[in-house]
Amino acid sequence: MGRLTGRDPSLLRRINSAVVLRALRAADGPPTLSDLAQVAELSRPTVEGVVEQLVEAGLAAEAAVASGDVRRQGRPARRYRFRAEAGHLLGIEIGPHRVAAVLSDLCGRRLGTVGRAVSEQATADERLERARAVVAELLRTCEVPRSTLRAVGVGSPGIVEADGTVRLCTALPGWTGLPLGERLRRSFRCPVLVENDANAAALAEHWKGAAVGVDDAVFVLAGLSPGAGSLIGGRLHRGFGGAAGEIGALHLLGREATPEHLLSTTGEPLHPLDEAAVARVFALAREGDERARQAVERFIRRLVHDVAALVLALDPELVVVGGWATGLDGVLDPLRRELERYCLRPPRVALSLLGGEAIATGALRLALDHVEEELFTVEGAVAR
Repeated sequence: MGRLTGRDPSLLRRINSAVVLRALRAADGPPTLSDLAQVAELSRPTVEGVVEQLVEAGLAAEAAVASGDVRRQGRPARRYRFRAEAGHLLGIEIGPHRVAAVLSDLCGRRLGTVGRAVSEQATADERLERARAVVAELLRTCEVPRSTLRAVGVGSPGIVEADGTVRLCTALPGWTGLPLGERLRRSFRCPVLVENDANAAALAEHWKGAAVGVDDAVFVLAGLSPGAGSLIGGRLHRGFGGAAGEIGALHLLGREATPEHLLSTTGEPLHPLDEAAVARVFALAREGDERARQAVERFIRRLVHDVAALVLALDPELVVVGGWATGLDGVLDPLRRELERYCLRPPRVALSLLGGEAIATGALRLALDHVEEELFTVEGAVAR
């Protein structure tokens, strides 16, 4: 294919189409052709031609005219709207204890969600089958045909490569080496994008949670094997091989015992996936149990060390704490105090506003980002 230039008429048409479609989607109410021409800084005839093409493609439609407008001024100017219902997006969370899915239109407006429990001992095939069943239930409940899906995002534990393969995962049986993206693409006729769960949650908090308006933030998925997702300049930082934020591996440096030993009150390590046992230790600590209190102090000290390592390297404005810690009292204040001790410029610390919905919501944001890039980005349109 030859090099695209500014004189290429096909490129110019694609640029105009993307600009008009973006303006149409962002409008507060149904705009007229003149409104769109003003926002897009294009001539009215150009905008009219673009809108006709968008209507033919099913992405735009003429908006209904209110009866009051007709009575007041005769035939009003035609107005148009972006057809958010022209396609649908899906976000899927696949975790140790549950599988969840959320469905939206092309504007990211949520249409429904379904979550179902899954055994932590489930095989990879069993977990994938549960994910397919959850998606089927959600589409059936919302009466949405599978053929209208434009993109699917997936949040999963582990180090995830660009093609959706899980390079390493200790949280789910049979997950290491799983070609997760490839396996799920068999169930959909659209792109499937797979991301680490903490990274997905970071995107969600930036979109609809505690990090809205904050472009430099760290999301900590607190647990017995904590992970983190980082936003730098509003963009997700994955690292060269997708392993950025794997703070759960810091104990391998020999600094401290593993978290399941730190939170133990019996001398026997907790099971890494036993969130209920963790909750009991925190509850006992609140009730004054001395051994539980000491265990919680050890765990928070370790969590602070892990988070401080990221904070010192990235200097974020905000640290958002999520995971099971969002349901436990007493985590944030010690974290703030210790970060003030360790960090040159302590960040703000906040609890996740999305809680258990963060990962699925972030997976949905992945799908929305893909569709927005598809609709609004013109390959080869480089300013000179």
